[in-house]
Amino acid sequence: MISSVFVALTFLTAVVTVGAVGPASVDLGTAGNYAIIGETGITTVPPSVITGSMAVSPIDATAITGFSLSLDPTGQFSTSTQVSGQIFAASYSVPTPATLTTAIGDMVTAYNDSISRTNPDFLNLAGGAIAGLTLSPGLYHWGSAVTIDDDITIAGGATDTWIFQVLGTVDIAANKRMTLSSGALAENIVWVATGAVAAGAGSHFEGVILGKTGITLKTGATANSRLLAQTLVALQKATVTT
Repeated sequence: MISSVFVALTFLTAVVTVGAVGPASVDLGTAGNYAIIGETGITTVPPSVITGSMAVSPIDATAITGFSLSLDPTGQFSTSTQVSGQIFAASYSVPTPATLTTAIGDMVTAYNDSISRTNPDFLNLAGGAIAGLTLSPGLYHWGSAVTIDDDITIAGGATDTWIFQVLGTVDIAANKRMTLSSGALAENIVWVATGAVAAGAGSHFEGVILGKTGITLKTGATANSRLLAQTLVALQKATVTT
């Protein structure tokens, strides 16, 4: 009896003390308040479905197209039937411009942090052709483009983390999916790319995207994600959920 109790207590202690696996999380700061940020604009071929708020800065509201904006009487934000939250632009009334300046700064800080992490757990995995793979928690680094021509799985616990550093473009092919398993959460996954990120028609993307350039979701693509771009975010009848 004593030995079985000891074993049981030892097991429980082991369960309690297990920690998260993967790199230190990336702090989005106030950029995390938005489903989509585009420094040079956000466009859609309607209808798209956005859960959360959107913002453009330092560009003005004319760079938000396809959403049929309705300006709030305060002049601080707009709304759209395609967006569940509010829509902000640098040209709107105070305090919106200052708030967006902070959010853009936080986005750039998060990008710089995540792209500069060193000592990757996985270096140039599969030469960037990662179709069909299951990706465990860790820091991944590719010195060139990443292509996803078939489904992939991101597997890990609810507190585990992933950073995918890509010194180039990221492309997921039409009708291919990223799937989370074993409790993995999209909020703990960061794709940081120096080149454009594109999700093909009917594809599904998981994780926060920090893009040095543009992010495109083609016709019918879906993303469980935040799209944070230092240039343009372009949607084509797409769905973004945070």
